[in-house]
Amino acid sequence: MLFLVAALLLLGVMLGTVAHAPLSFTLVAAAVIGVWLAVFAVRERHGRRRETSN
Repeated sequence: MLFLVAALLLLGVMLGTVAHAPLSFTLVAAAVIGVWLAVFAVRERHGRRRETSN
């Protein structure tokens, strides 16, 4: 339960920060985070396939 409260508090802080940032900066930051998450997902999937094939 404490983790949920902390996550919601962090989300509120981040959304508050984004509300004051220019739209162009917000879109660039969102794109960078999205690419980072996509790369992470591909690396995780590729790593798990390699482990199961051995």
